[in-house]
Order: sequence, then C-alpha cells, then structure tokens
Amino acid sequence: QVQLVESGGGLVQAGGSLRLSCAASGRTFNSDAMGWFRQPPGKEREFVAAISWNSARTYYTDSVKGRFIISRDNAKNTKYLQMNSLKPEDTAAYFCAADVGRPYRDLSLQVATTTQSWRSWGQGTQVTVSS
Repeated sequence: QVQLVESGGGLVQAGGSLRLSCAASGRTFNSDAMGWFRQPPGKEREFVAAISWNSARTYYTDSVKGRFIISRDNAKNTKYLQMNSLKPEDTAAYFCAADVGRPYRDLSLQVATTTQSWRSWGQGTQVTVSS
C-alpha cells in the first residue's frame, strides 16, 4: 500500500520556522514529481510548492517565494518543505502530494499547480502560526 506521511507541523509564532517532511512507503517516488499543497480553514486546497523528479525544477506560489524551500532526498524517499519567516496567513493543513503520471519527465507549472494532476496524497499536517 502506497503511503505518504507528513510530519513536522505544529504551533509557531510569526517569524518562526518549521520544516515539514513527507516520507513515502510502499513504493519509491524517485522518478516522480512531488509537491506540497495547503488548505486554510474554510478554504479550498491550494498549491504551495513542487519539485521535479531530479530537483532540476522547482515552483512556488507567490506568497511563499523567498520564504519556503522545497527539497527532496531520493535516497531516503523523502521530501521536505522548509518554511521560514512564517506568517499567520500560512496557517493551514499542509498536504504532501506525489506523482503526476510523468516519470522522469520535466514538470510544467500548469501541471504542478493543478490539484487534480497529483495521484498520491498524504493525510496532512497542521501548521498554526500565531501573531
């Protein structure tokens, strides 16, 4: 059974940092793109960041550029989201996503930012930023 498990969420003050991890089990995603989405309270799920299978390409939503960094460690079948200078508006449930059905291929912005592109999802981890 394929599983994506997020960890690293929690409560942090504005200006603080957190690092989210997403560990995969059941299969490797080394040939696949991976991404992070978030769902603020009462809102729809939105794109945060994505990384291509070989880390050659990364995308970020405008509101997190310069503050968040997505990375992956294929040897550990794990990816990360380093979140710095957190703001109250970053408060959300954060979801790990993997596999857009294009192994070993480049990742386009349109595919990366579309929720329906992603085939595997984690259960989410809560991030709460207090002011």
